[in-house]
Amino acid sequence: MRNVLMVSFQFPPFSGSSGLLRPLKFVKYLPEHGWRPLVLTVARHAYIETSEDQNAEVPSEAIVERAFAIDAGRHLAYRGRYFGLTALPDRWASWWLFGVIRGLSMIRRHRPEVIWATYPIASALLIAASLSRLSGLPYVADFRDAMVFDDFPEDPSQRRRFERIEPRIIASASAAVFTTPASRELYRLRYPEHPTSRLVCIRNGYDETDFAAMPATARRQNNLPLRLVHSGLLKLNERDPRPFLAGLARAIGAGGVRRGDVDVVFRAPGDENLHQRLVAEAGLDGVVRILPRIPYGEALQEMADADALLIFQDAGCNHLVPAKLYECIRAQRPILALTDHAGETADLLRESGSGAVMDIRSADEIATALPSYLAAVASGTAAVASEVTAARYSRRHQTAELADLLAAVAGSAVTAAA
Repeated sequence: MRNVLMVSFQFPPFSGSSGLLRPLKFVKYLPEHGWRPLVLTVARHAYIETSEDQNAEVPSEAIVERAFAIDAGRHLAYRGRYFGLTALPDRWASWWLFGVIRGLSMIRRHRPEVIWATYPIASALLIAASLSRLSGLPYVADFRDAMVFDDFPEDPSQRRRFERIEPRIIASASAAVFTTPASRELYRLRYPEHPTSRLVCIRNGYDETDFAAMPATARRQNNLPLRLVHSGLLKLNERDPRPFLAGLARAIGAGGVRRGDVDVVFRAPGDENLHQRLVAEAGLDGVVRILPRIPYGEALQEMADADALLIFQDAGCNHLVPAKLYECIRAQRPILALTDHAGETADLLRESGSGAVMDIRSADEIATALPSYLAAVASGTAAVASEVTAARYSRRHQTAELADLLAAVAGSAVTAAA
């Protein structure tokens, strides 16, 4: 079995973000393709939240080692404040030194053929670049999202640091991986001097085993309200629910939707007090419920039992697709995407034939289109992805693509060395 060193901040028992799933599922399925994962991650105390829920998914073949790191936002803070320089390029910048030391030890002991590292914690990419330079091994940079885009990062110091890091990574990595075609195209235009062949799209996806053990999905009864579920974080600057709430309130006020016929669940949206206040301001108490986080498996079951699933994605994120969308597609429930009609999220909905799109910024469009959409959901005529289509987005399928890329990068390095 061939070895790959995988540098990822997000790894069990990390909790609090679906970003964990990409590195975890790659690690889980790479042994099926002849690759043993050597995982370099951080010490447990560096995580803000932890959970043991997904520890069992780490395969027995994997070797996991943890390097010391501190969170500047917690461990170096005094009365809630800390020096910004201690948190560049991110709050876990201390991981770089200890990660390089531990990574070199792993390279000496296990002889990997290639290094893989994943953003959004920029320190992981810097560790991989340093290890590549010191060992001569090629590395793959898994960007997921763009490091610099429009007004992100908001902090000027972090943005300047990212603007220095990004071109270095693109220039030194053997391949840069993105999760959508639009993200790959963004970087092709940004760095035209580099070969397009080094920019690769490997989408996010869902894990079939997460669904296999679930009981049969309960189908709705006519005397119950339609349940619409959004599972995961909502942010006013990226996934703003206010136009949807306003559109729903208008549809109810105009009589297009009866108040007792719909039950909207925002599951673990973050800042529950804020979202409860937004619901109250829209006059939707009793219609929209804000519920706390539940274990991952229970959240998937809730999605599978829903009458329809909600996805929010602002136009500022048109080059991205929420990772949760792939699980929604696999759940084979109707999907209502509140997003920009021209973005990647809308394109994926059309490509998979799995749902409808309404402009996330337009309460008027939502109020007008929502009654007929809910009627289609109630009658069972709303679009749902087929099993064949959903299978394209499985984590096994995406991991096979990664395995092929690792083999190509390792093979190119051997050829170059010869």
